[in-house]
Amino acid sequence: MSLSKPSAVAAALALAAALTAAPAQAADAYPFRDPTLPLQQRIDDLLGRLTLAEKISWLHQYQPAVDRLGIGPFKTGTEALHGVAWSTDIDNGGNVVTAQGTVFPQAVGLAGTWNPELVKKVGAAVGTEARGYHAENPRVWGLQLWAPVVNLLRDPRWGRNEEGYSEDPLLTGAISTAYGSGIQGDDPDHLRAAPVLKHFLANNNEVRRDTTSSSLRPRVLNEYDIPAFKTALSAGAATGVMTAYNLVNGRPATVTDLNSTVRTWTDRPLFNVSDAGGPNNLTGSQAYFATQAEASAAMIKAGVESFTVDNTDGAPTVAAVNQALSRGLLTTADIDGAVRNILSLRFRLGEFDPDGGPYGKITKDVVDSPEHRKLARRTATEAAVLLKNAGATLPLSPAKKVAVVGPLARTLYTDWYSGRLPYKVTPLDGIRERAAATVDTEGVDRIALKSGGRYLTAGTGAGADLKLSATTAGATEQFDVFDWGEGIVTLRSVANGKYVSRANWSTLVNNQDQPTGWFVQEQFKLEAQADGTTLLRYAGYETAYDWFGPGKYVKAAADGTLGLTTAGDATRFEKEVVRSGIDEAVAAAKSADVAVVVVGSMPFINGREDHDRTSLSLAEGQQALVEAVHAANPNTVVVLENSYPTTVDRLQEKVPAILWTTHAGAETGHALADILYGDANPAGRLTQTWPRAGTTLPDILDYDIIKTGATYLYSREKPLYAFGHGLSYTTFAYRNLRAVARGDGYEVSVKVTNTGSRAGDEVVQLYTHQHSSRVAQPVRQLRGFQRVRLIPGESKVVTFPLKTADLALWDVTRNRFTVEPSTHDILVGSASDRIRQRATVRVAGERIPDRDLTRVTRAADFDDYAGVELVDETKASGDAVGATAGEWIAFEDVDFGAGVTGVTIGVAATAASSVEVRLGSPTGRLAGTVPVAATGGVYRWATATAPVSGVRGEHDVYLVFRGDLRAKDVSFTR
Repeated sequence: MSLSKPSAVAAALALAAALTAAPAQAADAYPFRDPTLPLQQRIDDLLGRLTLAEKISWLHQYQPAVDRLGIGPFKTGTEALHGVAWSTDIDNGGNVVTAQGTVFPQAVGLAGTWNPELVKKVGAAVGTEARGYHAENPRVWGLQLWAPVVNLLRDPRWGRNEEGYSEDPLLTGAISTAYGSGIQGDDPDHLRAAPVLKHFLANNNEVRRDTTSSSLRPRVLNEYDIPAFKTALSAGAATGVMTAYNLVNGRPATVTDLNSTVRTWTDRPLFNVSDAGGPNNLTGSQAYFATQAEASAAMIKAGVESFTVDNTDGAPTVAAVNQALSRGLLTTADIDGAVRNILSLRFRLGEFDPDGGPYGKITKDVVDSPEHRKLARRTATEAAVLLKNAGATLPLSPAKKVAVVGPLARTLYTDWYSGRLPYKVTPLDGIRERAAATVDTEGVDRIALKSGGRYLTAGTGAGADLKLSATTAGATEQFDVFDWGEGIVTLRSVANGKYVSRANWSTLVNNQDQPTGWFVQEQFKLEAQADGTTLLRYAGYETAYDWFGPGKYVKAAADGTLGLTTAGDATRFEKEVVRSGIDEAVAAAKSADVAVVVVGSMPFINGREDHDRTSLSLAEGQQALVEAVHAANPNTVVVLENSYPTTVDRLQEKVPAILWTTHAGAETGHALADILYGDANPAGRLTQTWPRAGTTLPDILDYDIIKTGATYLYSREKPLYAFGHGLSYTTFAYRNLRAVARGDGYEVSVKVTNTGSRAGDEVVQLYTHQHSSRVAQPVRQLRGFQRVRLIPGESKVVTFPLKTADLALWDVTRNRFTVEPSTHDILVGSASDRIRQRATVRVAGERIPDRDLTRVTRAADFDDYAGVELVDETKASGDAVGATAGEWIAFEDVDFGAGVTGVTIGVAATAASSVEVRLGSPTGRLAGTVPVAATGGVYRWATATAPVSGVRGEHDVYLVFRGDLRAKDVSFTR
């Protein structure tokens, strides 16, 4: 979810007043309040008592109270990605209401534990704290939690990488199932809280995220993207999905049919929601429908029950639904069906039980409990990944003097979907608790900016407008410069320790605790000029919303006050370096036995919702800092604290040890120290491939991982760190791999022994590879994993069930999963590139038959293609192929037998064009040309026919498009 931009919150205050009015007490005798009755009977009773107007009002995110029945308001959506985060803006300032409770590692870190049992405990803690907040203020803190995010991390540049779990669907499914199960609790009839999976479907880019279409051919859809959602829903570990902003195969996800997909994966009712603003995008940026009535009707028919739109104002949604009813686009039965799904959730949350159900007595005192702090520390520890440890650099000796260096050493950052930290244990704090002696520095330059004999001066205390004022450079004239890469810096005022921001959209103020907010107005660039001066450029996000003109450069007026202007009119500053961050870091490193350099990202700057990354590099200044410290003290350990793969090739070559962690919450410092000093043995594993510097990644908008060779599944590039990578302070041996036929598959077992001197966890990973196939197969694919703990000398036989059905592929010739006859490698190891034991099994499947194109075949079921994209056949359902001149699709292994004489193609086109039928290749023998006349629009379908010649026997058939058109199906006639 995102907030509206700019956030329109005027309606919040009015609704907040309405929500705080207590509903009248209803008689307890209503059957719907009797928990001894069957659930469906209770739902039917309440549904029958609601008026049509009341039902329609409940289709908005903010469901109003029904006083006459004693029913209070209900709000969908509390963000809870890695702890209770925030609720929609209804405070007195119209701002996000942010929780202050237990913040666990970011989602990609939770998955990095490879420990579903632990993640389930984290989910339980989050669900419990959500209940605690709900007990304090149920009108703000709803119990439908918008988490987890299960979108696959197929591209490491995705701005929301920190929110997902993995590039692998099996691992994503296991972790999301664990987190969702923990949130829900184990009661069979009631929910502690209600997890909602985000964002259905194929949502992995922020650039033009509401207008781009994710083109998913059937194999990618069914083998890759769907399993990420299906696993948790099939396990009953989620109560609905949130639709994504993007389009999928040309159709907005907001109206992609959920009834024929997600609702078929579970026997539980689901309550599905739109993402924020999604309903209005249908008539706005997407221009998919002419009226909001049509859009609303399509959403409800597609299976969306809650409209997250117009902030707290439900009136536009109510009006649109009423218009849809009056126009016959919806029936009252459609409304009843949607409200029935809403009620199924509200009942399971215990809302209508007299005692609130089994979780109804949880109170606010559960928030930030000692137990949750302990769990947060353990989780942050298990999530950390040891990337390199040459020469047993780690663990450190407590007797050593440590130089703790780096821009992230003294701080902890939160992210967009994080709650506020109730306390902070920084990396420096954690190391200080262990080391005999420490010396520390952030390693950042401290500067002053002067022009015309006056220095840029900040305020003290809460901060004040910056202006050219003082004639000497004291604390109020000095700023620490933090480098986040690609020229972006933040300026922290020495006067009060707060960051400079353009928070009031006009001048600059030193008033922010950290870079934050939707627009992130704490970003600047210091641009050196040929004459030796420096321009200060504002570089905040979303400058298109800036109503102060096109200028982004700081200019000081005659009285010293600041504004923005163009580069040519900007003030030219003399930049004075008060102290050099690298010089201080080098001095500290030379004075110590070991240097620990803490570098990484700022979650609001280095990619975030609505902003993809353009680089995977570590910030240039941070890279230089590490290299200088290492040159001064070869015994250097790098702690890399960020949320995504980073191309740290030079660090991998030079420094002896690298430890990676996500932004891991208040206990980050303790967790890092536990690992650095050996109290904990690292066992976190990467859930994504970390590419090498210079690796060419596919277009971020190309979702075909098979065609592009993306992720560890299909890439043949040698990565910097492979999927599943992670080191330990001990060693493990693998022996006696067996794959024994059992029932409907195999039992794979391997003996794992701790051959080192320390107790530790090993993440045992099972992969397979299919030798022969009709289609391109993964290089290897994760089929199972277990995190096992072993003391020195201890052995354990680790067993994995492997069903034959797990080895199935999506057969586009018959639109179903099938298992081919083939030999499969059984690969077990500690990472996808560290296979320790191998075996093979011969699987007796079924041969995929040759294609019969005399039957009508969907164009989208091609075997290969060039350039085309999948589009919507109609606005309600179906996929077609959208093509322009020179693009093609291919159908392989077609058996025409004695021959065919004609071809028919279902087409839609706005202008005349043609399709060539070629054999063997896109430039092969021309068998016929199909003329295509304009049909009157892309949804106006017609048939185009033509004779073909010399088409008999077996061929690969290519349809080569010679103009702009859509094709939905093809068939040949004898």
